[in-house]
Amino acid sequence: MRLADYTDYTMRVLMYCAARPGRLVTISEIAAEHGISRNHLMKIVTDLGRQGVLQTLRGRGGGLRLLKEPQQIRVADVIRAAETDFRLVECFDASASRCTLTPSCGLKGLLQDAMHAYFAVLERKTLADLVGPPAAGAAACLVPITLHRHRDDAGAVPARVRRGRERNRNRERADA
Repeated sequence: MRLADYTDYTMRVLMYCAARPGRLVTISEIAAEHGISRNHLMKIVTDLGRQGVLQTLRGRGGGLRLLKEPQQIRVADVIRAAETDFRLVECFDASASRCTLTPSCGLKGLLQDAMHAYFAVLERKTLADLVGPPAAGAAACLVPITLHRHRDDAGAVPARVRRGRERNRNRERADA
């Protein structure tokens, strides 16, 4: 199973906000940090606002912040809301399944059990579990995600990510 980029970015937005309690963050700031398109993030932030998870404030001095405490936001709920399809194999959708093995197949049941176990783990975790407490006197960082997604084995930031961050900074300067 693979989560969509949309879900990955949704988690990043929430984690970024949770790691910076008490202050507004901007879409441009998140885009620059993670090398993600502002347009993608705008869609995600709009959806999270509609779901009542984020507060969004427009205009100069605006930004976004969590509407709920991080310990009240369950990871399973976020993933269920962000993902559009948990059909692991064709037979999960009886109306579209053409599999001739369905009457005697044990795969569907096994995968359903695995999916339930997957969500059982996610149900036990909240956003607070993912970000930890902010460092005293320093801005909290999301090193695990940043290193995993935007650094190579030697720890260098790939050129495409550097270019994306620079583009976002230039756009931000032009908007100011």
